Amino acid sequence: MTADYVVKRYPQLPDDHLPNQLHPLIRQIYARRGVKSADELELKAARLTHFDQLHGSRAAAELLASAIARQQSICICGDFDADGATSTALMVSALQAFGAQQVHYLVPNRFADGYGLSESVVQQAQALGSELLITVDNGISCHAGVQAAKDAGMQVIVTDHHLPGHELPNADVIVNPNHPECNFPSKNLAGVGVAFYVLLALRNVLREQGQQDLPNLADWLDLVAVGTVADVVQLDGNNRILVQQGLQRIRAGACRPGIQALLQVAGREAAKLQASDLGFTVGPRINAAGRLDDMGLGIECLLTQSYPAAMDMANQLDTLNRERRSIETEMREEAEVYVAGFAEDSGSLPPLITLFEANWHQGVIGIVAGRVKEQCHRPVIAFAEVGDGELKGSARSIPGLHIRDLLERIHSLHPGMITRFGGHAMAAGLTLPVGQLSAFREVAAEVAASHLSEAQLTRTLWSDGGLGATELHESFVQQLQQAGPWGQGFSEPLFDDEFRLVNQRIVGERHLKMVLHTADNISIDAISFNVDTTLWPNLACDRIHCIYKPQLNTFRGRTTVQLLVEHFSALR
Repeated sequence: MTADYVVKRYPQLPDDHLPNQLHPLIRQIYARRGVKSADELELKAARLTHFDQLHGSRAAAELLASAIARQQSICICGDFDADGATSTALMVSALQAFGAQQVHYLVPNRFADGYGLSESVVQQAQALGSELLITVDNGISCHAGVQAAKDAGMQVIVTDHHLPGHELPNADVIVNPNHPECNFPSKNLAGVGVAFYVLLALRNVLREQGQQDLPNLADWLDLVAVGTVADVVQLDGNNRILVQQGLQRIRAGACRPGIQALLQVAGREAAKLQASDLGFTVGPRINAAGRLDDMGLGIECLLTQSYPAAMDMANQLDTLNRERRSIETEMREEAEVYVAGFAEDSGSLPPLITLFEANWHQGVIGIVAGRVKEQCHRPVIAFAEVGDGELKGSARSIPGLHIRDLLERIHSLHPGMITRFGGHAMAAGLTLPVGQLSAFREVAAEVAASHLSEAQLTRTLWSDGGLGATELHESFVQQLQQAGPWGQGFSEPLFDDEFRLVNQRIVGERHLKMVLHTADNISIDAISFNVDTTLWPNLACDRIHCIYKPQLNTFRGRTTVQLLVEHFSALR
């Protein structure tokens, strides 16, 4: 299942506003990603937007300061993904460091409680004797849960980053950069970023009250970096600072044992860590707990101060992640058969793909939706049965279609079709009755078609051009890596070139290892993962066009430049 794509090279842009000491190509790369001044390249914590600009942060901090002074029982209500887990671990451990002695956390069980602050979670918080309830990475759409907590006599602080609906929950304080009254310039904060800003405000309030020797919140930036990257939010200037600062701490070994252990089981060397490693190695292992079991395991791994205990939990998380990958592979293969059949029957894919199999695992549908979206370049909604005649759906979108707005449009056109929904522009969740699936599939495709043009349904790969002999060198690749962090909205550079294909062979099960020759006859190793083995190796082909990233490959103590080929096509 391979999407058609077109390759476009970025135009040359003015870059004389950027430092001359930068490599000319890196200066261009920055200009193309919207960097307006040299100041934006200074990713120092002092350049973070001030917490006072985040609506509600000071009010939340004052409420927290009062709760700590009175030693009230505080309950953190998290979410069952990596952003929710890091937000929960951050809030629990930081509040304890600020002097709170009664801090508990609850994370809804994906299978028993559903998403967010539900009434069943409130009952659990009541049983713990909670007086102040704080949501992290959820709560903005949990009207019934917030009201249940208020009715039970609790004070409620909602910290969230998801888009609010037309009405806001009846919380004492809401902190959300997307709150209609919030002018915070970085609307892209992850849940863990919002929680971190509330803690910055708390530290300031406590200092104003005369407290000394307050903890340094930089000690928690490793958690902020992991949650921000794992939640695939836009890496705007503010988020790039948060991620860079956290990355530097992890590379220096100044991070919590749980993150060290997760990197260890993933076979990653902390000193050489890139932002993408957090998204591809640490995040999925934390997520595996919430997808298949109980997110408590992921949170405890992040909270423990014992490295042996962290390693034990990291190994359990790694086992869960392997199980998740096995389930995902089976589900993805079923999805591919369905999509291939659809394309064969109608000659083309619909503008939005809706997938459902009765045996699918509800904890993995989001990953499957994301994988199919990447392969087909279509928005995808994957459903699983959750009992009581309901389906749970997880949606992933492409640029040009705001997926939460699409669900809201369907909800307004057909009230009752969708039971619940919420999310972002690129990812959302929903619940609908089993009997509505067929009608929903048709309506969703119609609404998507009205928003997406043919050009938007064709994947465009933007290239920063070709690399010559001077760039295919260890020193340039190191500079390129250090120019990050790269991620959503601040895309890692891709390059494209034609090469002579000198050698090709399959390694592992589906990976194509190649030796390529450049136009000036330099030999370079390359690898492309998960190729179609019915087409490759192709011994009749001796020339290919590649879209690639250069990377450093260390083998037996020797470091060389290798190309990670993301897409390629035969030329002859």
